[in-house]
Amino acid sequence: MTNIYTYCLFDHEDNFEGVYSSLKAAYRDALKLANEGYKEVRMLTGDGWQPPSLKDLRNILKGNIDIIVLFRSDQAGAKILKTKLRE
Repeated sequence: MTNIYTYCLFDHEDNFEGVYSSLKAAYRDALKLANEGYKEVRMLTGDGWQPPSLKDLRNILKGNIDIIVLFRSDQAGAKILKTKLRE
């Protein structure tokens, strides 16, 4: 059986924005949603808030299912939820 992973994108008010099969596309749109205000966007990792990086995001999500990663600036934010399709 093939594992099919999906990435769900939500804004800072938990409004559903879309579902993606590509992590790169979900990351791009999460940065667009969170990029409001005067401060730069930050991504929450195990080490705290850091500058966003697709490489770091892949490493955080690798091997995990049903995990949420937060993106935040001073006025907006976004969440990416990694999950998989279940039969």
